[in-house]
Amino acid sequence: MTNDIVSHVREGLVEAGSTFRPDKKSAYKKAIDSETDEKAKWVLKTILENAEAAEKNRSPLCDDTGIPHLLLEVGPDCAVTGRMLEDIKEGVRQGLRKLPGRPMAIMGDDSSRIDQSGGLNPDSAGVEPAPVLIRQCGENVIRLHILMFGGGPAIRGSTYRIFHRHDTAVVLDEIVKRACEAVAQLGCSPCTLAIGVGRSHFEAASLMLQAQADGRYDIQSDMEKEITSRVNAAGIGPLGLGGSTSVLATFMKVGPQRASGVRIVCIRPACCFEPRIATVELGRLDTE
Repeated sequence: MTNDIVSHVREGLVEAGSTFRPDKKSAYKKAIDSETDEKAKWVLKTILENAEAAEKNRSPLCDDTGIPHLLLEVGPDCAVTGRMLEDIKEGVRQGLRKLPGRPMAIMGDDSSRIDQSGGLNPDSAGVEPAPVLIRQCGENVIRLHILMFGGGPAIRGSTYRIFHRHDTAVVLDEIVKRACEAVAQLGCSPCTLAIGVGRSHFEAASLMLQAQADGRYDIQSDMEKEITSRVNAAGIGPLGLGGSTSVLATFMKVGPQRASGVRIVCIRPACCFEPRIATVELGRLDTE
């Protein structure tokens, strides 16, 4: 089982870093057909062509190959061990070398890593994954979602509080305002907006990550459609060159809320290549 987990995670990371899911390809094709601005249409075609070449060659979609973020789903009768978590980390290390990931890890103590005086680790596998997020699922399965997070969306993303005034429209208005600012500053659009609404900064950020794992371009809620439509109306366009396709879709997850005057919102303007995601099954319990 150990070797199976390592190999599944290794190949899953390469897939995440090099491949568009089918619904994302369809979203790009739909955007190309509907876009009337010729510069914007050219950008969309070029991004899709790049993605098709990356998939064929199993090569990175972008030179910013990303930081691994892991969401582990665990069924009701399944167990996760420390050894399994170490196998997952080893699979990530091997996947970063195989992709290959861009060497981005800074060495040294806390201060050295902050000011980048510790030097660059030449090993792609030196890029440590973010802490693993674990959630329950209804199937008796252990399933891992691997997401590769680039730097640009992290720089332009934000987590903040909104005074909701007992009106969903107030929250959506603020999300649209901040999304327009983020997309315009990001540059590498069209974006997929990833949004989490929770009770704390941690919860909102974790919901934002889960929104990317669960989101689909061909299935959108009314709120997701509204956000996408309103940001696109700003005319930012692909690469900020204008046009009607600033955002391909919005993936939004709303968690439990508290009796409070504020809502904590995490928004990530995932770039034209994100979400870079793959899902692998690490084990299944036969209950029959």
